[in-house]
Amino acid sequence: MALSAARQRRPSTTDRSGSSSSSSDRYSKEDKGAKKDERVGVGWLLPALTLGLLRHMSASSNIIHDCDEVFNYWEPLHYLLYKSGFQTWEYSSEFALRSYLYIFFHALVAGPASLIYSEDKVRVFYSVRLFLGLISTVTDTVLVVALSRKYGKRFAWYTLAMLCLTSGCFFASTSFLPSSFSMYTVTLSSGLFLLQKHAMAVSVAAAGVIIGWPFSILVFLPITFFSLTKGGFRKVFLSGLLTCVFILAFSVIADYYCYGRWTSSVFNLLQYNIVGGGQSHLYGTEGHLFYFRNGFNNFNFCFILALLFLVFLPIGRKKYGTDLLTVVSPMYIWLAFMSLQAHKEERFLYPIYPLICIAATAVIDSIPDLFRDKYAVEDTLIVQITKGLRPIFLGLILCASHSRTFSILNGYSAPLEIYKHLEHHDDARDGAVLCVGSEWHRFPSSFFVPSYVREVRWVDEGFRGLLPFPFNSSLGGMAAAPPYFNDKNKASRDQYLKDIGVCTFFVELDLRRPYPARGSDLSTWEVAKENNQG
Repeated sequence: MALSAARQRRPSTTDRSGSSSSSSDRYSKEDKGAKKDERVGVGWLLPALTLGLLRHMSASSNIIHDCDEVFNYWEPLHYLLYKSGFQTWEYSSEFALRSYLYIFFHALVAGPASLIYSEDKVRVFYSVRLFLGLISTVTDTVLVVALSRKYGKRFAWYTLAMLCLTSGCFFASTSFLPSSFSMYTVTLSSGLFLLQKHAMAVSVAAAGVIIGWPFSILVFLPITFFSLTKGGFRKVFLSGLLTCVFILAFSVIADYYCYGRWTSSVFNLLQYNIVGGGQSHLYGTEGHLFYFRNGFNNFNFCFILALLFLVFLPIGRKKYGTDLLTVVSPMYIWLAFMSLQAHKEERFLYPIYPLICIAATAVIDSIPDLFRDKYAVEDTLIVQITKGLRPIFLGLILCASHSRTFSILNGYSAPLEIYKHLEHHDDARDGAVLCVGSEWHRFPSSFFVPSYVREVRWVDEGFRGLLPFPFNSSLGGMAAAPPYFNDKNKASRDQYLKDIGVCTFFVELDLRRPYPARGSDLSTWEVAKENNQG
C-alpha cells in the first residue's frame, strides 16, 4: 500500500495570464464606461427649458426692487429711444460715473423692439426683461452642465433647483442692473472654468468687470489666478488682456459719444469711490450684519448652508478637489469686503448669488459623509436615512423661498399696475402733467408713461435729497452738465413743482394716516385707479 498526496493541477502560465487579462479588461471597460457616463452629465435641453420657463416668469412678473434701476438704467435707455427721460447726477458729463456701453448693450434689443411696437413702450420694457432672462438662462445652463460633468448629476439638479426657485435668483435674474450683469458673467465664468475653458473664463470675467460692475473684479480673482496657472499663462493672459483692451476701447468711445468729451466712466467710478474717498454714505448706511440678514431673506437656510461650506470642505475634499473651492471662495471674499462698507444695498450681493447655490448644494450633498464609516463596505442605516432626507430638506427650503417670492410679487406690484392703467386714460388732454409725491422712488420708469403725458413732475412731500431731472436737450442732452446737479445729495430748489394745480394725474400712497391724502379731496380729484395690495 502506498501513501500518496495529490493537488489540483495549476493552470498554465498562459491560462492565468489570459484569465487575468480578461478580468482586467472587463473591469477596465466597466470603469471607463462609468467614468464616461459621469463625464457626460446632464444634457443641455432640460436645464435650459426649466430655467427658461422660470426666467420668463421672472421677466413678466418681477417688480422693480431699486429706484437706481429705474433712474440710472431704464431712464437713460428711454432717452436713447424716445429722447425723453430722467437724468441723475451720475450721468452729468461733469461726473460721468455711469457707462453708456452698458446701456447700448441693452439698446440692441430695445431699439428693434421700439420699432416693432411703436408707441407701446410697455412692451419694449418687457422685451428687454425677456432679453435679460435669456442671458440668465444661457449662463445658468452652462453652469449646471459643467457641474454635472464635474461632480455628477445630483449635484447639478440640486443647484438647478436653487437657481430656479430661490427668491434671490428669481428677482436678480431679470433686473436691469450692472450687478445682475456681473452675476451673469460670474455664472458663465465659473461654468467655463469647471469645463477647463480657462481662457474663455478669464475673458468673460473681463467683460463682467468693464461692461458690468468694476468692483466685481474681487469676485473674479480666484478663477483668474487659477486659470493663469492651469490653462497656460501666456494664452490665458493674452485672452484676458485683449478682451480688456477691446471692451475698454468701446466703453471710452461710447462715453465720448454720449458725454461729449474724452473720458472713461470705468475709471471715473473707481476714482470717485476709491481715490476720492466716495460719498456713498450720503445715500444711507447699514450695520455689519445687513448682508447676512439679507442673504437669509433671499435664500433662507440655503444661505446658512452656504456659509458652512468651509466647515464641510475637509469632508468632501476628495470628492470636490480644489476647483470647487476656487469657484465658491469669492462668496466669502465678497461678503467680507461688502460688509466693511458703510453703504449697503441688496443688489450689491447679486454677483455671488449663483455661488451661494453651489456652496449650499455641496453642503447638502456632503451631509451623509458626516456619518459614513470609511472602513464599512456598505452604508449604515443612518447614512441611508440622511441620503433620503436630502431631497426632502431641499424641497422644504425651496417651498419656503418660493412662498416669499410670491408674497413679494403679490404685495409690492402695485406701482407697475397703477402706471399701466394710465394708457386707458388717453381721453385726457394732450400735454397732461403726471405728478408724483413721496412715491417718486417707486416710479417704474418713463416706459410706463403714455405719450399724451407731456411731463412727469415731483411734488414736495418732505424729501430733502437730490432728485433726478429730465434730460435737458437745450443744455446738450446726454452731454449736458446741468448746474442743478451736485455730488453731495443736496436738493435743488428747482426739483419740485410749485403749483400742484397744473397736475392732471397725481400718484400717491394712502396709508390711512390721521391727516387726509390729496386724493381724498373728491371735490378736486377723482380716483382713476386704486390698488389695495399689501
